[in-house]
Amino acid sequence: MKIVILDWKTMTWNNELSSDVFKKFGDVECYDFTSPELAAGRIGDSEIVLCNKVQITREIIDKCPNMKYIGLFATGYNNIDIEYASEKNIMVCNAGEYSTMAVAQHTFAMILEVYSKISIYNNAVKNGEWISSPAFSYFPYETSELYNKTLGIVGYGSIGRAVAKIAGAFGMNVMINTRTYPKNCPYKVCSLEECAENADIITFHCPLTEKTKGIINNSLISHMKKTALIVNTSRGAVVNENELAEALNCKRIAGACLDVLDKEPMNPDNPLRYAENCIITPHSAWSALETRKRLLDIVFENLDSYLHGNPVNRVN
Repeated sequence: MKIVILDWKTMTWNNELSSDVFKKFGDVECYDFTSPELAAGRIGDSEIVLCNKVQITREIIDKCPNMKYIGLFATGYNNIDIEYASEKNIMVCNAGEYSTMAVAQHTFAMILEVYSKISIYNNAVKNGEWISSPAFSYFPYETSELYNKTLGIVGYGSIGRAVAKIAGAFGMNVMINTRTYPKNCPYKVCSLEECAENADIITFHCPLTEKTKGIINNSLISHMKKTALIVNTSRGAVVNENELAEALNCKRIAGACLDVLDKEPMNPDNPLRYAENCIITPHSAWSALETRKRLLDIVFENLDSYLHGNPVNRVN
């Protein structure tokens, strides 16, 4: 059996993980990255394709008639033509919920950076500001408690639920906006507008759909407090980047923390790059070593289950 891995370098930075585990199933051809024009040629007559972000389009599927299975090193599968894959009897399996705790942790790491200003105070100490302080305690940069603040969570899947649980530990008030009304939800479920109007922090954990594309825009921001913070660790395209940058620069909201952008890697002229009070991390919320090991295990088990006739985590 021929197996091709198209973008292994999205899984490992310093070779701390190995693709050799897949050799159990057959001959493995592994590529660091694959550009769109090279994808069909590299897949060739392989039956198994493993990838993260490489686009598997209708055209590529037509050029690779031996393809039977696509395994994703990801939860999202918008890079695959799912409908056409189904038509051609190609099974697609993803890796759901592998990054829940890592992304929830990253969400609060960004929130705490804004509320506690750890890096700002660390830089102040390194620059000698505390040494010259007249008092034992030096606090010229205003910080705030999360206690009793309102957190709006857009999307109540596994990550949204984990974020809500952490918020509870901080004594925050939680409001939920979600597509379907959740059963036994201990939090207030409300419209997106009500969430925006009441939240001190609004964090996005929703999938990218036609309805959520560009949802962080002038209309939403017009409902928010000027002191509010936006956090997005979901998909970059849920943000209208020009409108968010303008709102930040005009101080219509207090700040934004983003782990994802519409175009990745980041374009040098992205309007959010130098926007006021905007923290950006390079799509790294999911990247803890433990998280990537878990992801590798899921992709391995998905393929093993498929080959034994008991497929799991199917998306088509």
